[in-house]
Amino acid sequence: MAGVRDHHTKRTYSLSTGATHSSSRTSILLLSLLCTASLYLAFSLFKSPSLSPTFHSLSDNRTPCNYSEGKWIYDPTVRSPPRYDSTCKEIFKGWNCIASNKSNAFEIIKWRWKPNECDLPQFDPVAFLRLYRNTNIGFVGDSLNRNMFVSLFCTLKRVSGEVRKWRPVGADRGFTFLQYNLTIAYHRTNLLARYGSWLASDSNGKLESLGYKEGYRVDVDVPDGTWAEAPTFHDILILNTGHWWWAPSKFDPVKSPMLFFEKGLPLVPPVSPDVGLDMVLRHMTSFVERKSRPGTVLFFRTQSPRHFEGGDWDQGGSCQRLQPLMPQQVEELFALKNNATNVETRLVNQHLYKALKSSTFHVLDITHMSEYRADAHPSTSGGKKHDDCMHWCLPGLTDVWNDLFIAQLKRVKVKS
Repeated sequence: MAGVRDHHTKRTYSLSTGATHSSSRTSILLLSLLCTASLYLAFSLFKSPSLSPTFHSLSDNRTPCNYSEGKWIYDPTVRSPPRYDSTCKEIFKGWNCIASNKSNAFEIIKWRWKPNECDLPQFDPVAFLRLYRNTNIGFVGDSLNRNMFVSLFCTLKRVSGEVRKWRPVGADRGFTFLQYNLTIAYHRTNLLARYGSWLASDSNGKLESLGYKEGYRVDVDVPDGTWAEAPTFHDILILNTGHWWWAPSKFDPVKSPMLFFEKGLPLVPPVSPDVGLDMVLRHMTSFVERKSRPGTVLFFRTQSPRHFEGGDWDQGGSCQRLQPLMPQQVEELFALKNNATNVETRLVNQHLYKALKSSTFHVLDITHMSEYRADAHPSTSGGKKHDDCMHWCLPGLTDVWNDLFIAQLKRVKVKS
């Protein structure tokens, strides 16, 4: 909004003795007009919508700020990890970039996300533990949700060391912060839906008659057993899926295709993975909404971007950058029209947005802020035969995901 400047014009009045009272009346009239105009201008500025911009989330709820649009700002004053360090034992070895001496491990944490219209503060772990006393929080999804879960655990453990390992039914790992009776858990599931190996039988069924000999059976309407009980236990759920749906090394479309079943029967003719993803999202979000307890807060995290350049992970692709990408570089890597190696990021999100539009889930949009951070992956220090350009260093980017999660959680709680 442009500033308002006062322009003063010098006026000269020629007064005679006989016109003194007339001049006074004129002055009073001018002052009245000026006061009225000033008041009108002040009220107009006060009511201007540009002073309090609002944004719309996917569920069309008005929000005070769009945290997902912004830029990364370098802060050279950061000297050490501000939340936790490499000694947190829950950090998976391949993600512990400080311990593995990744060259830019300390530089990664010096970048701060600045939304365009506000600030995204680093959450206060002590205040969080106090506010969410007697609460169960579940992360349900692939290893990127574990990345986020570990970040939250390490941040909380630094301020509350009285922790007991405890896993809800089906969970891969979990912990209770005893002083606050707050439990966080991670339920591993790649597709959200139940799936497993399928082999042709001698019964000459529908799939056999089409020539299928083996593959993976995916029951679109049955949740994976690792998290089927999670909605009845947790007060807050954060779900994700995406990476495994475009994984030809696992689900080879010729040798080991995904074969989708609904109500126990194969879908014939077989549908493609993108159609199967739509069906799974529809069934799983509906399942969670039916099974969760009243008042449960539901989040669905958007797709975490990969940053393979020069080929995919099994084609010599790497991620050697030491600084965040520029906006034009982001578009080169992720624009759908380019159909590049990492295109699944925005493809998955298209399916998520469509499925979640009519749901009660809150969207945790971490994609755009993460697309810039090609520098924040373990890369060659991940301990694999290939560069890890999918997971994130810890401490690192998923710490900011948790800032976003907790900021949005506070907003949801305030509304409710």
